[in-house]
Amino acid sequence: MEMQYVKTKMMDGIAIVTIDRPDVLNAIDDNVLDELDAALTEIEQNDSVRVVIITGAGEKAFVAGGDIAAMKRMSLLEGEKFVYKGQGVLNKIENSNKVVIAAINGYALGGGTELALACDIRIASEKAQLGLPEVKIGLYPGWGGTQRLVRLVGKGIAKELVFTGERISAEEAKEIGLVNRVVKHDELIDECIKLARKILENSPIAVFQAKKAINQGSEISLSNALALEAEAWLVNFSTEDRVEGLSAFLEKRKPEYKGR
Repeated sequence: MEMQYVKTKMMDGIAIVTIDRPDVLNAIDDNVLDELDAALTEIEQNDSVRVVIITGAGEKAFVAGGDIAAMKRMSLLEGEKFVYKGQGVLNKIENSNKVVIAAINGYALGGGTELALACDIRIASEKAQLGLPEVKIGLYPGWGGTQRLVRLVGKGIAKELVFTGERISAEEAKEIGLVNRVVKHDELIDECIKLARKILENSPIAVFQAKKAINQGSEISLSNALALEAEAWLVNFSTEDRVEGLSAFLEKRKPEYKGR
């Protein structure tokens, strides 16, 4: 698939995915969703990639939201397809066997915040602003904003952000746990790459099983989650990488993980 709006750059186990529509602040329409879906599918099948960094082109925006002009033209049937397609792409990010980092370089509003919420880790530029302003234009979040946000920051804060539609600064987002860290704007991608490389040093199977346990376990009762954790732990315990990791520790050397 020829990409016009989503660009991918590969580097040593890392894929940097850039949404590239800076003229409309990287707003997401059907074409962007299709390209993002295709890019993610290709990355998912690439065993050499273990960490994905998603960001936006230009200096102003990560993703400023869904394309409002496109949504205004949509019929109810087209709107139905759009909401489910968006949810599907974001679910693919959340359930990816890669670790996905959101490099929030500017405005992350509406669908932009929802895209960031689907990622495993969120690192924000000091210039970033986040929010779910859909109610201000007669909509409300439909790509996981009402569901992932509440799981991350709690009902009270989630309701305040959704009901008011107000945007918050990167520092405010950090205070409520919406982003992991705030860094200098010019250092954002470098900081995300540095974080990615720390993850790459670790056992790929252990990291994936940990992601699975956290994602799935957080949605069920503690007793069921602990059973899931033990099951995932045993899958990991059966691997060559587990033997290598323990041996390397005891032998005081750097482990050489094979992903098996």
